[in-house]
Amino acid sequence: MTSLSSFLTQYPATILVEIEAVKGSSPREAGTFMLVSQDGLWETIGGGQFEYMAIDHARAMLRSGATEDRMDIPLGPEIGQCCGGRTLLRFRLITAEITAALEARVKGEAEQQPAVFIFGAGHVGKALAEALSLLPLTLTIVETRENELHDLPVKIASVLTPMPEALVAKIPANGAAIIVTHDHALDFLIAKEALARDDLAYVGMIGSKTKRATFAHWLEREGEPMSRLAKLILPIGGNSVRDKRPAIIAALVAAELLQAFSAAEIRRSENRHGHPQGQDHA
Repeated sequence: MTSLSSFLTQYPATILVEIEAVKGSSPREAGTFMLVSQDGLWETIGGGQFEYMAIDHARAMLRSGATEDRMDIPLGPEIGQCCGGRTLLRFRLITAEITAALEARVKGEAEQQPAVFIFGAGHVGKALAEALSLLPLTLTIVETRENELHDLPVKIASVLTPMPEALVAKIPANGAAIIVTHDHALDFLIAKEALARDDLAYVGMIGSKTKRATFAHWLEREGEPMSRLAKLILPIGGNSVRDKRPAIIAALVAAELLQAFSAAEIRRSENRHGHPQGQDHA
């Protein structure tokens, strides 16, 4: 996707469309924004007729020379949507001050994105890189083989190293380790380091029930606490879908990751507000 700065460089005459307030159900939450020029769009406020109306209004503003406006839109059958709520949209012509604020916001949001380290850039590793590059995640792929690090998505950082297990310490807190290397022994070394951390939201390894049992025996021989094994997702993607093509595995893992990050965020929120996990807060 085009960056914010690139879009605004290409389309200096642009309207910022922001959801200012929401009542009831809506496609997106308050604070969501998109940019509209006469010939381009950046991001989305939820799609559908609701968004088409916003785009038309923003472009009408550009034609008329208006610099600010608001629209209160009911999200009901009259516009072909069934959310049932109401959304207040704010429209502003982009200025240098607004641009600076948006760039700071986008940078801040990017810095808060969960970090995912993919260990291994074989078929599954590359499929994971492609699938996860579409999500709001900060991605790093780690490999021992230089030739496997070609043709990765642009937004993914790559690290070539003879000791991938040493990179586990670099994963930011609340991040994830996905282990899909070409070598089971290497997988085990990486998993051992990842499971030793108690601040990762997800640790997953490609494999089977047999590989999990083999790893459990290896971990025990290494003298590691067997309780750590409960944190390991193996096989990644689960067993409910029998299709093991890399793209299918990647799609299943993407869903697992999002669930893991959501659960971790809920736990952190509960801890910040002093609510015991699982307790009714009403």
